[in-house]
Amino acid sequence: MELKTNGSVLEILGNIKSVEHFQEIKTILDKMKQNHTRITLKIPTSFSMTSSVIGYLMKLIHKDNIDLSIRAGDIRLINLLKDLGLDTDFKITKA
Repeated sequence: MELKTNGSVLEILGNIKSVEHFQEIKTILDKMKQNHTRITLKIPTSFSMTSSVIGYLMKLIHKDNIDLSIRAGDIRLINLLKDLGLDTDFKITKA
């Protein structure tokens, strides 16, 4: 997995599949939320997302009041988040 930031956009390349990936994503988002109230995640290739990442994103939205949106490229990730009822919270769009 590779992470790239550009202002309020975090691009996550590769699959999100381990605790280490969660820690990397959390570290970057913790820094980003200090300067941004709106964050966009671009996830062009991952078809999965760990429960720890999902839980952390929910915390960002509901506790930290971050306006979060996800632009996903893989329909399997979109369907996973829709099946979990998170498409509205995460403002998911197809990239």
